[in-house]
Amino acid sequence: MYRIGIDLGGTNIAAGLVNESFEIVSKSSLPTLVERPGKEIVEDIAKLCKQLCRDAGITESDVESIGIAAPGITDNATGSVIYANNLGWKHFPIVPILKTMVQIPQIYIENDANAAAWGEAIAGAAKGSSSSVMITLGTGVGGGIVDCGKIYKGFNSAAGELGHIVIAVDGRPCTCGRRGCWETYSSATGLIQTTKEKIEECQRAGRPTKMTDLVAERGKVNGRTAFDAMRMGDEAAKEVVEEYVKYLASGLASIINVFQPEVVSIGGGISNEGDFLLDLVRPLTLKQIFGSTLVNPPSLRIAKLKNDAGIIGAAVLGM
Repeated sequence: MYRIGIDLGGTNIAAGLVNESFEIVSKSSLPTLVERPGKEIVEDIAKLCKQLCRDAGITESDVESIGIAAPGITDNATGSVIYANNLGWKHFPIVPILKTMVQIPQIYIENDANAAAWGEAIAGAAKGSSSSVMITLGTGVGGGIVDCGKIYKGFNSAAGELGHIVIAVDGRPCTCGRRGCWETYSSATGLIQTTKEKIEECQRAGRPTKMTDLVAERGKVNGRTAFDAMRMGDEAAKEVVEEYVKYLASGLASIINVFQPEVVSIGGGISNEGDFLLDLVRPLTLKQIFGSTLVNPPSLRIAKLKNDAGIIGAAVLGM
């Protein structure tokens, strides 16, 4: 049997047909076009599901379930997106609508970060563990928690906003309205801001930095700028990376102190630094874990599913 995973984003709808080995055998996407009515977006989801079946030479009866990874707060019991700011939806019954358009009766919905964490727990870096946390270092800091083999969602299905723990009181303003949230320092966006601040500081002080050369070469500051310059021996870049890792470790330690998961996996664009990142952040994190010298610490890993985490995680929601 096959399962279909839908990763519904503000820009694109990505869909994949997943086999029993958790491999994507067929993939397709369409632009979300969020300004249009929600029903039209659901029609495109149905269109993608049918296209995946045709491309794989199967019928809808060969598909066990559809899973939808959606932004915002979701309610699987009603099949609704309770609130998704970037889609402009409030209490939108996406699953009931989709059920009228496809012949696949089992349809699930979950927050996108939770779905990605579930995918890593079932088929990725946390496979075989009963408790895990996934952190995504992208535009923001996403989070998903798996406890005792289930997604932890809180009583109102809104748990897991790990990027919005405050690690610097009265720190950088966050889009959520608070200041000093973890994501303002440890997201790719936060790293870019820190990098820009350091470059400007170097320019004012007349201090040379290879980061300036990389920006001139690439046309912009990105999440790789400081890491690449540091590997080139640049001292200012090293300061940026050390500050970034300091905040990242602080947030990771706080999350571990609360949940004590078996595995913490790190995904998102910054995770492409791989073992280089882990080697920097692991010792700082372990040093801050409560009782770390007396109990076994969680395993800190790079997420395996990469950009397919949302699709695969959505596809396995019924497991």
